[in-house]
Amino acid sequence: MHEMSLCENIRDIIQEQASADGFTRVNRVWLEVGPLSCVEPEALRFGFDVVMRGSVAEGAALEIATPAAEARCLACGQSATVQHLYDPCPNCGTVKMQVTQGDELKISKLEVV
Repeated sequence: MHEMSLCENIRDIIQEQASADGFTRVNRVWLEVGPLSCVEPEALRFGFDVVMRGSVAEGAALEIATPAAEARCLACGQSATVQHLYDPCPNCGTVKMQVTQGDELKISKLEVV
């Protein structure tokens, strides 16, 4: 389950930001988890609570948003919403699509004290 190591990375980023900005507590963390990111949101939720113990984000609420995945066709230039990595272009039918959004995992916002 690589979600645990992802949670450790999230914790480290939050701790670094706390040191830089001087906050001592995080009440809420908002993450964007793209549908093509290969991250299971429920496993991330479980790992988050465990990994945040003893950090400035201990007990913080976790909000996960899943933005739509989008790709641009390398053959015809059309952009489209996709559900899977190798979805065909709805305009020309080729599978030469380059993902432009939806494969990311990022901290979008923190509520801090």
